[in-house]
Amino acid sequence: MKRLFLIISSIFYAQFISAQELPLKKEAVFQEGEVLSYKLRYGFITAAEATIKVQNSDLKFDNRPTYKLTVDAQTSGTFDVFYKIRDHYDSYIDKTDLLPYFYQENIREASYKRQDKARFSQDAKKVVSNRGTFTTPTTQTFDLVSAYYFARSLDVSKLKIGDKFKLNYFLGDEISALEIEYTGKETVKNKLGNIRCLKFSPSIKPGRIFKKDSRLYLWVTDDGNRVPVKAQVEILVGAVTMELTSAVGLKYALAKD
Repeated sequence: MKRLFLIISSIFYAQFISAQELPLKKEAVFQEGEVLSYKLRYGFITAAEATIKVQNSDLKFDNRPTYKLTVDAQTSGTFDVFYKIRDHYDSYIDKTDLLPYFYQENIREASYKRQDKARFSQDAKKVVSNRGTFTTPTTQTFDLVSAYYFARSLDVSKLKIGDKFKLNYFLGDEISALEIEYTGKETVKNKLGNIRCLKFSPSIKPGRIFKKDSRLYLWVTDDGNRVPVKAQVEILVGAVTMELTSAVGLKYALAKD
């Protein structure tokens, strides 16, 4: 389960960036005080939970105001007994263009611990982290948390089924790109109601977690919020599902049937 929650919840937003330049809306679709909660199920068992928050920040980078985005993820139930995870992530993004300035993570997974930090210099096309300096291919490179929020404020009204997009993101000690395909619209049954959604399928690489023919599907609200409601993927043994459990401080009403 190592880092799987953050990767699955953030990977959705890869479809919108870099391969095709989509414009930002006039203002962000999220606001200070928004809090989203998710659970990650392995089969029928709740394996992990996470909370994602938008906060105002007193920190300025290049003399520009920022939002502080935070993610807290932890295992629960039986998984917490055998493999305890307590992960925390922060990303500071520009309030206007929503690009990241600074990212840090505090990883505590069983006996494994790590703290990483990264400073993004978009115009210079580089990321400076405690693991080294990395050159980026564009002036829009993200950590996984900032990617999540940036893409929510992009204008996706002209997407057509089969359209594919890419994201450049920094993770660990490398710059990576991810391709995602838009596959249509569906209504998702959720504890918050029946929610109208856009559906996407990111490309994934088979290996230690995913099967050769695995596909990851993600559903995001078809409304002004663009909130992820559900993600599902088959792994080598069984399947993992992420579901939205609560949404507080949304800027717009959820698209319920």
